[in-house]
Amino acid sequence: MAGHFEPTGDGGAAIALDEVEISILRSLAVQLLELIGPGEEPAEGDDPLAALFAEGPSEPPSDPALARLFPDAYRDPDTKPGDEDEDARTASADFRRYTENDLRTGKRENALAVVRALDGLTARGEGGAVLTLTGPDSQRWLGTLNDLRLAIGTRLEVTDDENGGGLYDLPNEDPRKPMVMAYLWLGALQETLIETLAD
Repeated sequence: MAGHFEPTGDGGAAIALDEVEISILRSLAVQLLELIGPGEEPAEGDDPLAALFAEGPSEPPSDPALARLFPDAYRDPDTKPGDEDEDARTASADFRRYTENDLRTGKRENALAVVRALDGLTARGEGGAVLTLTGPDSQRWLGTLNDLRLAIGTRLEVTDDENGGGLYDLPNEDPRKPMVMAYLWLGALQETLIETLAD
């Protein structure tokens, strides 16, 4: 079980994590929470029904990692930002206005569930532990692992080519090396979790 998720037999998954792995995963999830930010929260005392229909931003985030986490809905991936036609721009702005707040909330809740699960392991006082997830918790973890990889991949400017634009062959002294290692490790965790949930 060390280093990869395995099925628990009840729709969940389990993985053995050492103290360093727990610390790294927690740190990355907290950084993801900080990146996503609080979003637009209704003021205390606001009408709950009005809050349900509150409008979010209509422009894509300026941070490339956030733009990757919250992409335009109606943009051709081969079209550069700003080059799409007016109809696509309007449709994307409308879609973003009514969905981004909920998407942010979901991503925050997923990352927070990861932090809480890891804090539960740390609270036991063990050097490492077996993390056991229910089916719904596994889905939250899968979402957060995906979001972390998207954000890190954007920061690293990972390309689709087989070698990741040379990133996978970086010398150990390159300051990007730890981030590349985290990106690859998260990918392996994500892959084994997907396989576990598919069984």
